[in-house]
Order: sequence, then C-alpha cells, then structure tokens
Amino acid sequence: MSASPVAAADLPSEQDAADAAQLAALGYRQRLTRALGLWSNFAVGFTYLSPLVGIYSVFNYGLTQGGPSFFWTIPLVLLGQGLVLLVFAEVASQYPIAGGIYQWAKRLVGPRYAWLSGWMYTWALLITVSSVAYPIATYAGPLFGYSVTHTSTVATAVIVILACAAINLLGVRRLAFVANIGVAAEVLGTVGLGLYLLCFHHKHDVTVVLHNYGAGGSAGYLGAFLASCLFAVWIFYGFEACGDIAEEVKDPSRKVPRAMGLTLGVGAIATVVLTLGLIVAVPDFGAVISGDSADPLGEVLDDALGGVGSKVALALIVVGFVSCTLAIQAAATRLVYSFGRDGVIFGAKKLSTLHPTFHMPPGAIAVTAIIPAAIAFLPSATVTRIITFAVVGIYIGFQSVVLAAIIGRARGWKPSGVFRLGAFAWPVNIAALVYGVTAIVVLSVKTPATGTSFFDHWMVPTSVAVIAVVGLSYLLIMRPKERVQEEDRAA
Repeated sequence: MSASPVAAADLPSEQDAADAAQLAALGYRQRLTRALGLWSNFAVGFTYLSPLVGIYSVFNYGLTQGGPSFFWTIPLVLLGQGLVLLVFAEVASQYPIAGGIYQWAKRLVGPRYAWLSGWMYTWALLITVSSVAYPIATYAGPLFGYSVTHTSTVATAVIVILACAAINLLGVRRLAFVANIGVAAEVLGTVGLGLYLLCFHHKHDVTVVLHNYGAGGSAGYLGAFLASCLFAVWIFYGFEACGDIAEEVKDPSRKVPRAMGLTLGVGAIATVVLTLGLIVAVPDFGAVISGDSADPLGEVLDDALGGVGSKVALALIVVGFVSCTLAIQAAATRLVYSFGRDGVIFGAKKLSTLHPTFHMPPGAIAVTAIIPAAIAFLPSATVTRIITFAVVGIYIGFQSVVLAAIIGRARGWKPSGVFRLGAFAWPVNIAALVYGVTAIVVLSVKTPATGTSFFDHWMVPTSVAVIAVVGLSYLLIMRPKERVQEEDRAA
C-alpha cells in the first residue's frame, strides 16, 4: 500500500537529511523545526533590522545633530556594516548553528572567549527588546485613542513583549508569518511613504543633503556629524538574526548568507528612500537646528498625510515596532537556548528543554520576555539610561566575532562553507575590525548624556564595563564547562 499524501509530506527530504547530517557533524542533533526558506529567513532579519523602527526612532536626533547632511552617515555606516556582514556570512556558512555569535566565536577561538562574547550580546539583545517595545505607546496611543502616560507606556510595552513571547512559543512558522506581515508594513511605511514625500510634498530638492545649515555651530561640523552617526548605526544591524535561526532554515550554508545580504541591501534602499523623503519635506531646517522645531518628523507627517493618512502611517509604524520586537526576541531566544544546550549557564536544562508540540524552548522564551518586561517597569529616566548600552553592546558582540575570525585565520582556520571570501578574506576582515572599533569609540564618546553627572556622561562605557565584569566574575567563579545536553547531542 502506498503512503498517504500526509505521511509522505512528513517524510524528510534529501535536503533535510543533509542539513541534519551537517548539524550532527557540528555536534548537535536536529531538534528545532527546520521549516524556513530564503524569504522567511530574510523576513526575520529584515524585521529585526527594521528601517521603519530605526528612522521613526532617531530621525529627529540625526537631523538636529547634523542638519540635512546627516544623510551621508547612511553610506558610511552601510559600508562598514557591509564588511562585517561579509565576515559573518563566511562564518555562518560554515557554522549554521542556533545562537549565532556565541557559536561562531566558540569555534573560531574557544569556549571562554565565546561565553563572554555571547554574554555581552545576550544582554544587548534583551535591552534592545525593551528599547523597541517601550516607545510603542507613542504611536499606539494616538492610533487607538488612549493617553500616552508613563503607566500606559509601560503597559503597552509589557503587553507587546508578552504577546511576542506567546507567538515565539508557537513555533518558527508563526514567527515567519508575523515577520512577513512586518515586511509588508516596513515596505509601505518606508519606500511607499518616502516616494510619496519625494514626489508630492518636497520643500527642497535633493541637493539639500549637501548642506548642514549651521549644525555644530562654532565647534565645527565634524563632531556634529559623528554624533549624528548614531542614526545610521541604530538602523544597520539585525542581519545577524538570519544566522541566529540557522538551525530552522533549509540549506542554511547557502541561504543564510544570501538572507543576510538581502536584509542589509533592502534595508539600505528603504532607509535611503524614506530618509531622503523626510529631509526634503522639512520646511525650516534653521528652526530644527535651533530647537524651535522639536519634532520635525511629526510635523512632516501631519502636513503631508492629514488625519486619515496619519492614522494609516501610525498603524504601519505600530506593526513595524511589534514585528521588530518579535524578531529581536526570537534571536535572543536562540542565543539563550544555545547557552542552555551547551550547559554553560545557570538553569541550563530548563533553558534548553523544548516544548513537545512546538519544538521551542519555553524557559529561554521566558527569559527573553521577563527581563525586558522588568526593564520597562523601571522609571523612564532609568530606562533611557539603560537603553544607551544596547547599540554599543551589539557592536561589541559583532566585533568579538570579527576579531575571532582574525584569530582563527592566524591559527590556520580555512573557511569551508558555501560562501567564502577567498583572497579578500584578510583585507575585508581587518577593515571590518577597524570600522567596528572606531564605531564603538565614537558611540561611547558621542552618545548624548541623559543627565549632568559623570555617570550620565559616560553611561555607555560604564554600562559595558559593569556587564563585562559580571560576566567575567561568573566565568571565574562558576567555571562553566561545555556539557551538551544528552538529548541534544549528536549520536
């Protein structure tokens, strides 16, 4: 008797068998659901990168700091992050394992180096979940008709974080479904709106981006431009999420590098179109630089879209913020799960145990929901201070892998994935490290102070130091050793 159509569909394909064999060669049994193709892998990375969230969060800051010519931070940061992406793509192609940065660093350098790298990156992701969910009330309040207060801001953030946790628990297919909706919202809210502003509501021609309108004042423009780089830096990461979920992607050695490239490429197009559209629609740059116009983005949207159009824009923004929260939480979940599966963190067994139906780790999801939700309950000024760590923490995680690749190459590592840099490996790797270290220094020095105290002025390096010291203390005291859970170990 022939197999039923359902039974036949459930049988693993040759590609599934090859993917499971590749994972087994890296030491792990296939337990997560491998269901994603190239598009869904891209969708998760793109909604994490989320140009819509980035632009609506920091456009006012970038324009106020650097004037219209802050636009040129986009190609500058894009070039640097493109170099980092190439390094990541080469490593991820050879090591397509859940947990991305932690697993890559472990194989390139060693477990202790990787543990600290993953520790820094995990905290950066957890804080970023909160930093994306926290301002949603700013847009959801006017959309749904409730007042934006501290209480409603916290309540909205917590509800979104817990809802995203529930979706993540339901499995990778639900994650991909929501991420695809997020992609549609992103494209409409960035490319669609940007083209509309460029065609019908421009107050200047595009050459306005060659002028700074006095930004920086007597101190000179270089410092102002460097400060405005936070705009582009805040947007152009997230492509690494494609690698964080690699164990759930079919043919990951080939598709993860492609999805990373698509994420950054499409994100760049969307960012350029919307940023340029917003800039040329600003009526008075002098008022923005002087502080007389405190919300140029809001003024542009009100003028260009009217009541109904503003509601549509708010809906797209809310969808974008929610899908971004979901994608970042998904990446963080895989990282926590990867730590637990290796047995190198407190509560490892609970963090790596999978739900029998959804094949997702409820313990790891709980961590990525409870900690960000707890951060949201802090006083708003404290939340702002904590969030300043997020971007630099992620950049430190990135550069730990870039440095690990250099160390690995010096020790004789020969990339063997589908994607390889070949003769360009060393120059690309070194240039990526130079860019990343420079960006970390600029962010540490130029991130605006949230108060007048020494701690407020040096919040970024101080918070990095605190989290690093706690992580080092755990390493020295607990001395975690890799003990892959029996059910996860390749036979």
